[in-house]
Amino acid sequence: MQALVLTPATRSASVQEIPIPTPGPGEVLIRVRAVAINPVDQIYFAEPIAAQAQRVLGVDFAGEVVGRHADLKNSSDKRVKIGERVAGFVQGANSVNDRPGAFAQYVVSPHDLLWTIPSTLLYEQASTVSMCALTVAQALFPRFGLPSPFWNSQVPIPHDEDETINMLIYGSSSSLGFYGAQLVHLAAQASGRRIRLIGTASSRKHALLSAEPYGYDVLLDYRDPEWPAKVRDATGGVGVHYALDTISERDTVGKVHSTLYKHGKYHVFRSPSGGQYNTSDAAIQPAYGTVWEGLGHVIDYGDGHVFSAPPESREFAIKFYEFLSSAVDGGKVALEPNPVRKMPGGLERIVPDAFALLSGLVSDRRDKDRQGQDDHSRPISGEKLVYSID
Repeated sequence: MQALVLTPATRSASVQEIPIPTPGPGEVLIRVRAVAINPVDQIYFAEPIAAQAQRVLGVDFAGEVVGRHADLKNSSDKRVKIGERVAGFVQGANSVNDRPGAFAQYVVSPHDLLWTIPSTLLYEQASTVSMCALTVAQALFPRFGLPSPFWNSQVPIPHDEDETINMLIYGSSSSLGFYGAQLVHLAAQASGRRIRLIGTASSRKHALLSAEPYGYDVLLDYRDPEWPAKVRDATGGVGVHYALDTISERDTVGKVHSTLYKHGKYHVFRSPSGGQYNTSDAAIQPAYGTVWEGLGHVIDYGDGHVFSAPPESREFAIKFYEFLSSAVDGGKVALEPNPVRKMPGGLERIVPDAFALLSGLVSDRRDKDRQGQDDHSRPISGEKLVYSID
């Protein structure tokens, strides 16, 4: 098969012909039809941490099942059925320990960490969901403890039952923001509580974010220097009980912290070194974790940072993907996928085109000139870069 292979020693990647992987126990072989590009793909291409001579890049994929391990032959799970349309994510070259990558014509995956794609969804759309949706679900449910319709260890929201719960999502038009809003509404339904959803995004996105399925109550322009004060005003001076900083770079973390209720919680999605921020003096420390723990493997970043893989993290991921599959028979989706920018060229163009657009901090990319550029090369705003794999 063809795959986009990273050579860490030279910080380069090229399309190479390598053997088709063989599914192990509990795994299926998937013919990849589309892949979505995530910032983490670019980060560990530009600054490799992979310890092997070569690694296949890529995380998010969608395709169809073409093979399975012998132990799944008699399984009734739809996700092991030959020809079934599925989506999922793998770790790619984002650690020291060797894990499969998705930027290839074929990938292997545990069958229970896949979700079935409804007939109404294109492969390109489905490829945008798996990693980012799980990332924000981990933040809201296991780490914040919000009630969930698919996870049985629900924890009541620890506030007065008559009190409106204030939730801030900074970076509402990011991938994490799009899924976060939808999952917050599910938390409100599961808890029976009123959650006031407050967001920050470019004013160009406010109409989109006010409508279904996002349904923000309050939207502010992130360029407005007074947005933190306006967030507190929107809560009646109480502050937000929960906040997701989907950007987690430089001063965003401190500003989000300033909007919090005195016993509030907030979640960051980049490390202090990667996001160039410092919370050592913050009164409330942020929650932080790695989405990879949902895959059930200890993750070694090679710099002394090793993340464990508690069994409950994988169990949560299994339940989450069962939830994503729950609407498939009705041709519906449990979560609306990201808006898609379909990129031309396949595997060969991921590095020169997609990685070029994703390089650097988000805050440095936001205000670049959008005029006079090809449709596929304009700066990213509220969409996911996706490639079809022929």
